[in-house]
Amino acid sequence: MAELDDIIHQPLRLKIMAALNSLPATAAGLEFSRLKKLTGATDGNLGAHIETLAKAGYVSVDKAFVGKKPQTTVTATAAGRGAFARHVATLQEIIAGRQM
Repeated sequence: MAELDDIIHQPLRLKIMAALNSLPATAAGLEFSRLKKLTGATDGNLGAHIETLAKAGYVSVDKAFVGKKPQTTVTATAAGRGAFARHVATLQEIIAGRQM
């Protein structure tokens, strides 16, 4: 019986992972400002949840400067994509009534 991933299951982290997994695996990821707009999170809240995902190995975070402005890009790792796929599969099993 599959289990829900406690790291991904939190609503904001689920939104982050869904947004990142909607991109092709070869994509560069999403900028922090784009994730903020997609999720409706505050800077601090989004940053904390990205850090949790990064510590779990589900996302990588790249910090750079574009001109004089800092730019943070978040990308789903292979491990993160796998964890998200398993999480979604478990949710689908629950919806189909095969897990309880």
